[in-house]
Amino acid sequence: MKNDNKLSLWERYLTKEIGIEFKACLYFFAILFFYCVYRVVNGIYSAEILHLTEMIFTCYIIGYIQVYLFANFDEADRLGGREIAGMIVCTALYCLVSFFGNWFDKGLLATAIFAAYLLFAYVCVFFIYRSKRRIDDKQLNEELRLFQTQHKKVHDDGK
Repeated sequence: MKNDNKLSLWERYLTKEIGIEFKACLYFFAILFFYCVYRVVNGIYSAEILHLTEMIFTCYIIGYIQVYLFANFDEADRLGGREIAGMIVCTALYCLVSFFGNWFDKGLLATAIFAAYLLFAYVCVFFIYRSKRRIDDKQLNEELRLFQTQHKKVHDDGK
């Protein structure tokens, strides 16, 4: 007999894929923002389509790396060695692609600032996910308390 309370292999896979999709969009937006600010500061008011394409593909690839090689480090319960290593490796990959893709005119200073920006973004996302989990836990505990209260009342009324 199948246990409907357990997640199937397909549901676990789908959950990870949705998470990767969300990460790709989130980090693409953050990178795009930095890229646009860089361009405007340098007097350029248009974006290179090739750069945008490289950015979104890179975000997806690094999303898979985050989830499958570094155990979803930005959604971890704490920032330990593995999580910090994941942040550094993924930041380095983004910087390599940005440098060789010429997103910031191969400027070392711009690439270093981009690296700091990405590390800051990873830390912010970590705290956002942690806060979200705490809020969700509170909400679920409140819903459980309400359910138990209602169930107890129905059970007591039935005696």
